[in-house]
Amino acid sequence: MNDQKLRVGVVGLGFAGRTALEAFSELPDVEVIGLAGLEKDILTSLGEKHGVPHLYERWEDLLETPGLEAVSIGTPTQLHAPIALAALQKGLHVLSEKPLARTVAEGTAMVEASKQAGRVLKVVFNHRERGDVAALKHQIDEGQLGRIYYAKAHWMRRNGIPGMGGWFTNRELSGGGPLIDLGVHILDMALHLMGEPQVSTVSANTFAELGPRGKGSRDPNANTLGSAFEVEDLATAYLRLQGGGALQLETSWATYRAPGDNFGIELFGTDGGAKIEVQNYTNEDTLRIFTDVGGVPAEVKPATGAGLGHRAVVAEFVRIVKSGEWEGQNGSEALLRTEIIDACYASAKAGREVVLHD
Repeated sequence: MNDQKLRVGVVGLGFAGRTALEAFSELPDVEVIGLAGLEKDILTSLGEKHGVPHLYERWEDLLETPGLEAVSIGTPTQLHAPIALAALQKGLHVLSEKPLARTVAEGTAMVEASKQAGRVLKVVFNHRERGDVAALKHQIDEGQLGRIYYAKAHWMRRNGIPGMGGWFTNRELSGGGPLIDLGVHILDMALHLMGEPQVSTVSANTFAELGPRGKGSRDPNANTLGSAFEVEDLATAYLRLQGGGALQLETSWATYRAPGDNFGIELFGTDGGAKIEVQNYTNEDTLRIFTDVGGVPAEVKPATGAGLGHRAVVAEFVRIVKSGEWEGQNGSEALLRTEIIDACYASAKAGREVVLHD
């Protein structure tokens, strides 16, 4: 398989689908042979731009493309499971946008289908491929922070509700608000940096104070009053970790705070600390490492670079598929994130702590 181009189909014409299409198209060992989406004009223009021979409105038709070996899913969340299950049953490898699925039940079905088919299921967690996150992960793996016992991760927006009144704000279609949309990114980043600790319990709160009143839309000119808003616009969660550590999450689409869109993480270790703070998606001057030098507090500001983000995830997916080393590449790690998000929503609804693992 290493000597042949991997034949890929891409489903979805929004940001996620276009980003994946561009990333696949840049790789010399990949041929994008199919593209599916409902917007005919965009479908045609993207097909012409990237030389995609087979264009479909229905994803079901794309899966029937002769010679297809893998499919990339960049659709609204409610379609992740149906497309992935159908693709895996046809013996195709799957790369899906985050989150894995709306619920644990859907995610579990996807993972089991991957195992039964013996095919790769990978989820796009592109922010762990940022330059600052990769640099910090290296420092942690080298032991510079010692044992990390507490972390705080956040993704906060001032006016950032996406698609007010569309699928993002419909609970049935999306599975939730910023917790499942943005929170899954910072949860993945935190667990990745901390060495994948197991979560014992979660205690969470969700709020819907601005969205239901038509406030907080990403588009200031949108007519949002009266738009359906069925999810939260702010969520916070406290996670107890096995071994005694803890992780705090805070995420919002809309809050009265400083303008902009910022995310990051702060880690507290036995031998050092670190902080990543990203304002409006910048890649410059975002990482700080805190330590002692000769008993005197010191702060290090590493130069990190931008990192490859989506392109790194797509390239890794292609590498895994072409290597033939598919054992364990079944979406299990992404399912753990879904289980935690599900538990957070359950905790918020019940108003109490939820136990994941004793």
